[in-house]
Amino acid sequence: MLQKVLSEKIPRWQKEIHSVINEKGDVIISDVSVSQAYGGMRGIKGLTCETSSVSPDSGLIIRGYPLLDITHISPEEVFYLLLTGDLPNDDALRDIQNNLKTHQDIPGYVWQILKTMPPDSHPMTMLTTAIQSMQVDSLFARKYDEGIPKTDYWKWTLEDGIRLVAKLPAIAAGIYRIRFSKGDRITPDNSLDWAGNFAHMLGIEDDDFKKLMRLYLMLHCDHEGGNVSAFSSLTVASALSSPYLSVAAGLNGLAGPLHGLANQGCLKFVLKVREHFDGCPSQEALKQFCWDHLNSGQVIPGYGHAVLRCPDPRFIAFMAFGKDHIKDDDIFSIVRALFEVVPPVLNEQGKAKNPWPNVDAVSGSLLYYYGLTEFNYYTVLFSMSRTMGMISQMVINRALGIPITRPKSVTTDWIKQNA
Repeated sequence: MLQKVLSEKIPRWQKEIHSVINEKGDVIISDVSVSQAYGGMRGIKGLTCETSSVSPDSGLIIRGYPLLDITHISPEEVFYLLLTGDLPNDDALRDIQNNLKTHQDIPGYVWQILKTMPPDSHPMTMLTTAIQSMQVDSLFARKYDEGIPKTDYWKWTLEDGIRLVAKLPAIAAGIYRIRFSKGDRITPDNSLDWAGNFAHMLGIEDDDFKKLMRLYLMLHCDHEGGNVSAFSSLTVASALSSPYLSVAAGLNGLAGPLHGLANQGCLKFVLKVREHFDGCPSQEALKQFCWDHLNSGQVIPGYGHAVLRCPDPRFIAFMAFGKDHIKDDDIFSIVRALFEVVPPVLNEQGKAKNPWPNVDAVSGSLLYYYGLTEFNYYTVLFSMSRTMGMISQMVINRALGIPITRPKSVTTDWIKQNA
């Protein structure tokens, strides 16, 4: 069903893109400064992304839907939305859920590889190793070798992508149980949805935790095309590497401290506050603690964002979940108190362009509350969700015939002579 829907939509998308290029192909959409060239290309408009956009004033928008308008939908629904631009009806939702369950079995060689890795391997290393190992089963790579037409690239990218997304809950849960000695792997429960099944296979049998996983795995699904993980995966995919290799590349970027590890740093800060005060402090005491922290030359993790100039809507959604489900917990109480205290402190300090919290300021505290206390596993959850966005963008780029990514670089001498 999903391939049929896309087969009907893609010709319209192609026609629209060709029309835009014909009518506006010479229009300049961005100027590049020397400081941007040296500064990680921050703010340069040089990519297209159909699946999502980030507004500085309102945050993440998925296919035209402001995030806070769709926090009730499941990961399967947001995956369909990312791919097609539409929310699925009941039949379409059942179809994609059944498709994911059909392809959820993990090849035996994956478990053999994971079990032979060093016992102190990072969970993200284990995840990307498992994903790359499945390249041997790539339908896209096989069909490409057979000489399929370019117009069919997107179909086999989609088929690989669905199979990969389908397998992520079992692989990720298996990594958790292997790496942290949680016992034997748990068999999937086909009565559960994608996120609920993941919670089940982790071994955390709590209905509220299943609800959190549905929210968590939906909220992290996409964030434009220029962040490190998306850009890395799309660059690799533009060379017609398979989705397995391309997603692994993106997730290796996500594993970096400046990208997907941020929620760990935020939670460590919250635990530091709890340890210092032996619980949740008063707002006045917390305010002084934050000033002392800033005056020591450190930043308050989880506050500020490269793009946003408002509270991250993902933070708002998680806070709403915590308020509904978490009572009498020091860690979440500190997170709530920091939201009251930190923005005025940062405004008074005057250094932060954006004093508002991002998603990482709260997400780790929710995981910790439900017993998922292994910090270095958190990015695996982020990876499961973000893979849906990467796959969706790859499918669309192949459908639209976006060519290999190859920006031009210049030397410092060139800049000296020409800028």
